[in-house]
Amino acid sequence: MLSSANLWMGLAGLIYLIVGILILRKEISAARGWDKLIVLGPIFIAVSLAVFAPEHFSGPDFVKNMVPSWMPGGAFWAYLVGCALLAAATSLTVRKFLRLSSTLLGLMFFLFVCLIYLPSALRHPDHRFAWAYALRDLSFAAGAWALAGLYSRISSPQQSKWMILFGRVVLAIAAIFYAAQHFLHPQFAPGVPLEQMTPAWVPLRSLWAYLAGAILLASGIGLALNKQSRIAAASVGALMTAVTLFLCLPVLVLARNGSPVDVNDALNYVADTLLYAGSALALASALPRDHKLAGPQ
Repeated sequence: MLSSANLWMGLAGLIYLIVGILILRKEISAARGWDKLIVLGPIFIAVSLAVFAPEHFSGPDFVKNMVPSWMPGGAFWAYLVGCALLAAATSLTVRKFLRLSSTLLGLMFFLFVCLIYLPSALRHPDHRFAWAYALRDLSFAAGAWALAGLYSRISSPQQSKWMILFGRVVLAIAAIFYAAQHFLHPQFAPGVPLEQMTPAWVPLRSLWAYLAGAILLASGIGLALNKQSRIAAASVGALMTAVTLFLCLPVLVLARNGSPVDVNDALNYVADTLLYAGSALALASALPRDHKLAGPQ
């Protein structure tokens, strides 16, 4: 059963996906190997942001309740974030003001971490999901800033270097932490290790968790040591893309006959995982093909 918010979330994501692919069709066609996936990074980010935006205008109350109690304005901030998400999604899709939009998008996610997720993690230091949420949004910020670094290499080379370095370090820490969660808790769905359990219809459920953990661990080490870091970031993006296609989307299809809350959770599951894929691929696009030739990042 779809609510109006669910309908607009799905429709917005579909529209931005189609338009983004049409605009980038020549680049996608010309790309080879890993680049054919990496070039999709901004589209994945834009689609996810477009899915999230309607939720901030007419979605569940939990979006508005996430605003810290000490901040005046209450629901105003939810509406403002919704507008910001749509603006960033549009910029990334039509390829205009990319440096500005990706910089501000990274700042917004970084503020989410500082104002919402990090205080929660510090209040509950033994709660693994609190740290997973904090690292998730910090990774979103890292991907956006890596993209901003890519588009500012000529005008601000030093700033570009630090933005990409931040992205690489954050994704490395998150990948290693997430890998450990997959090994310790294989009953939970692969990808970003949150509360979603692997559905019973998935065969060999623990195997996929261990495989995802191994990919994340190898990629995190590669990013941390700056060894084959572009391939490492692309591997994280490829993993999250596969999880989106083969797990999140089927979960969404199966949730269509459930309650609006079930559909909303499934839509968020798709968008969260796709946004993480886009963030990792954005980092990959900013990293050199051969860091020995291109210099350290």
